[in-house]
Amino acid sequence: MGISLFGDTYPPSAFYFKVVVAPPAGLLTDNSFQEVSGIQSEIDTEPVTEGGENRFVHKLPKGVKHSDLELKRGIAPITSPLVMWCKATMELDFSLPIRPLPVIVYLMNENKIPIRGWFFDSAYPVKWEVEGFGSTKNEVAIEKIVLSYSFSNRII
Repeated sequence: MGISLFGDTYPPSAFYFKVVVAPPAGLLTDNSFQEVSGIQSEIDTEPVTEGGENRFVHKLPKGVKHSDLELKRGIAPITSPLVMWCKATMELDFSLPIRPLPVIVYLMNENKIPIRGWFFDSAYPVKWEVEGFGSTKNEVAIEKIVLSYSFSNRII
């Protein structure tokens, strides 16, 4: 690994990261996740055949689409702020409005300093899954929280 001009290692390791969910009243701090995936943006295109010259098909941009953000961790207690957010969104039959929140994913260095970061605006849970149990497995019971969001951008 080399050192960049900015003092961080390049390329950075992917195993030390932090997820911050930031409601208006403060941060949700139970953020020990085993895995974060779905940090992805893609331009959607539309094929347009050139009139009179059928050999050429142009791909014109239509807009940017984002995949869902997936967070995996050990099953948290019912008092976890993220579990309470999922319960309020998924289990109350929309009797309360969905509460979208900003989410930030940081990639950290060995000194606990963020070296990369991605901001996800207006995120809310769209899937809350408990992975299967197995009597022959010796693994941690995992829950997966899938978040949809309006847009994302890289902040660091």
